Parts: sequence; structure tokens; C-alpha cells
Amino acid sequence: MSAAGATPPKKAKTKTGARRGPEYFGDPAELRAAFGGRPIGPHLQLGGGLLKAADRAVLIGASAVQVFADNPTAWRRKQVPPAQIGAFRQRLAEAGIGSLAVHASYLVNLASPNPEFRERSIETLVAELRMGVAYGAHAVNMHIGSHVGQGVERGTDMVGLGIARVLADVRGEADLPMLVMENAAGSGGGLGSSIAEILAIVEAAVRHGADASRVGICLDTAHLWGFGYDLAEPDAIDAFLAEFDAELGPQMLRMIHLNDSRAERGSKQDRHEHIGSGTIGERGLRHLVTHPRLALVPTYLETPAMEAGYDAVNLDRVRRLIRGESLDVLPAGAFTTRSGRPRKPTSVPASTLADPPSG
Repeated sequence: MSAAGATPPKKAKTKTGARRGPEYFGDPAELRAAFGGRPIGPHLQLGGGLLKAADRAVLIGASAVQVFADNPTAWRRKQVPPAQIGAFRQRLAEAGIGSLAVHASYLVNLASPNPEFRERSIETLVAELRMGVAYGAHAVNMHIGSHVGQGVERGTDMVGLGIARVLADVRGEADLPMLVMENAAGSGGGLGSSIAEILAIVEAAVRHGADASRVGICLDTAHLWGFGYDLAEPDAIDAFLAEFDAELGPQMLRMIHLNDSRAERGSKQDRHEHIGSGTIGERGLRHLVTHPRLALVPTYLETPAMEAGYDAVNLDRVRRLIRGESLDVLPAGAFTTRSGRPRKPTSVPASTLADPPSG
């Protein structure tokens, strides 16, 4: 029996013959229903084509998906939507997958002291927002960036000005996604790690003319933990969410990146881990995925090795947390990176499968 129900997971083979992991855990509609109406899903890999990606999202029971609309490590952006975008959206809609977010290029840094780099960042975000319309995205998620030695105050003002310019360039265009800023873990001059820093950026954007209703926040759990926020204890999570709502307003929370972490709390490191298999652990993550305050917030997993079948594994782990089930330890193969270098698994209990994928 699989971890989710009556159907043993099928196995697919790569060109080398290695198993890619479970292809399903049961009926997709039942898998989505297990989220209790919460929009939850993976960062969806599009390398094999849009329709295959949509089929994968349906198969693993996702109720939300995040994508890159283009190469995340390049400046050049597509100006014309992919030919299959209509069919892609239709397949997701038919399966009840209603929340889609676009993750912007990793190169974007609105606080860069290099004028050319900053202009490219603005142009890239404008292109991402416009392409987000074609994808039917509710949000375009951006990393806030680094002040690169200029200081937090200067970097904060530059990000606010950049956001205002991006939104001015698309003002009046129809069906635009929200521009959503993702919190940082706090290393390398990163901006927007604390609630106070995020609030200062929003205020700077408004000061420079941005419409605050077009700006939102994405909270990445691994980044919050790396910065120092306690997500392992339910009471601490409740206090954090209360502070966020009091300072920024409930309407500002537009997305969650749900990740465990293999970094220590307060380490300022960004190290994503499988759900329930890291230093945040099962107790805190269960509180997050069952919290009434977060029930309608689109939640996206950016956990390791999703291209190797662990997208399905980690979604199943979330379902088990929601159902109140205990999680066992993942197999050793789960802690091998794409490059083949092993990572030491933590001792925090996590979900296991009857026949888990190999590394």
C-alpha cells in the first residue's frame, strides 16, 4: 500500500534506468480533496513542456502550482506566450488547480548600485508581470535583493523606487498579477528579512508613488527560520502571524513558500529541506498547514529533488500533516543532491513510503 491510499506508486525510468519515484498515490481528485480546500502545490518543472507539466500537477494531486515563465538565470525574457499556454491553463482549470504563481528571474535586484543592472531588473519584472497575464497568474514573486554594501536604508529606498517604477510601467494594463516580495534569510546584505524591514520597503514604494494594493508579500518558511523566527513552536507561529497582520495588514500576505530547513535557526542560511525532515520539523509545519489564518493563502513547495519524484512525496507529507498522521524518516536517497553528493539527513521524523524512490 502507498502512503496515501490503496494504489502502489508506479515507477518511471530515466534514460539511465534509474527510478524517478512514485508517479501517483491514488486518485488525483481525492489527493486534492485531502488538502481541505487549501491551495497547495509544488514549484512545477516546465522543462518537458507545458502539457506534460500540467499532467504532472494533476497526477500528484496539486491544488496550486508555481512556475518559472522563462529561464530564471537569464535576463532575456519571452515576449510571446508559449503556443500551448491555452491548453496548459485549461488542463489546470479542469482539475481544479486555480492558483498559479510565476517566480521571477533570480537575477533581479532593484537595490543594485549598478545602474544598468537595476534597469534590467525593472525591465525583467515588467516582462514577468505581462507574461503572468498569459499564465493567469495571481502573483509574480520576486526576491527583494541585496543592498550590496550600500546599507539597509539606501537599499530599502532603492527597492521602493524600483517597485514604483515597475508598477508605473504597467499601470492600466488588464488582469495583471500582484507583485509579491519574498522575505530573505538575512545573509549577504539581503533586504526584507524581518517584518520591520519588509514594512519599510512597502512604505518606500508607496512614498515613491506605488499603489500599495498592487504589492504583496510571500513568506518563505526556510528563510524565516534562517533569519531567526521560531516556526517550530505553535505559540511562536501564532505570535509571528499576529505581528505580521498588525504591522503590515492581513491583505499583504499573498503567498507562502512551504519548506523545511537544514540550517540552524538564526544562522542566516537559506537551506531548503524535505517537509518534516529538517530543523523546523513536523510540529511547526503541521501547525502552519492547518492554521485557520493561512487556509486561503496559496502555498508552494520548493523542496529538494522535485524533478526526481519528490514533488509527489512532499505533497503527500503535507497531506499526512493535515490528517494528523505521524511522519517517519525518509530514506537515505532523499538526501542526495542532484550532483550526487550526499547530504546528511537530520533526525527529525518525516514521512516515508512503502516503496520510496531511490536517490
